[in-house]
Amino acid sequence: MTPAEPGPCGCDPSGGMVLRRTITIPNSRGLHARAAAKLVALAERFSACVNVSRAGQTVPACSIMGLMMLGAGQGSEVLVEAEGWDAREALDAVAGLIEAGFHED
Repeated sequence: MTPAEPGPCGCDPSGGMVLRRTITIPNSRGLHARAAAKLVALAERFSACVNVSRAGQTVPACSIMGLMMLGAGQGSEVLVEAEGWDAREALDAVAGLIEAGFHED
């Protein structure tokens, strides 16, 4: 068995299943630059690969520009996926940040 290739952010997708959660963006400014930076900083604390999708576009959670390009305003639904040995912890943390409105409102 060969090890999994590292993800786009140096994450490690091996050792776990893919977990998914759909979350509604609650804050009035949506997934703007500061919110995206908070999400990146949080996602990078985990070894799991975390991706965010909206309207058929998927980006790694380590990409501020990619996250902003999703155009996820208030009320938008995003799909967060995490894969790796700490995927559950990563997904819970990222979902918690988003559900808390990135601690902005």
